[in-house]
Amino acid sequence: MQCIETLPPCDELVADKGYDANALRHWLAERGTTAVIPPMRHRRVQFPYDKRVYNKRNVIERMFCRFKDWRRLATRCDRKVQNFLATVTIAAIVNWWL
Repeated sequence: MQCIETLPPCDELVADKGYDANALRHWLAERGTTAVIPPMRHRRVQFPYDKRVYNKRNVIERMFCRFKDWRRLATRCDRKVQNFLATVTIAAIVNWWL
């Protein structure tokens, strides 16, 4: 959650089933963020989520595939979160531009 904590609160956080944890859902609710995370199958309480928003997650996944071309991002060379997020921003701008 270290990278998420440095960002300002947003309306929604879209993530896959690997991030389905009560602690994360509670922390996001405190920030006023809606968790768009499908629940794990073994959960007793199946949380609802917006399937239309979740299906658009592939756009983000494709961007992360493009980030793998950037060695600095793929190997996470930056030790500080601010430097890592700055590198992600630069890579996103260059990928969007091309």
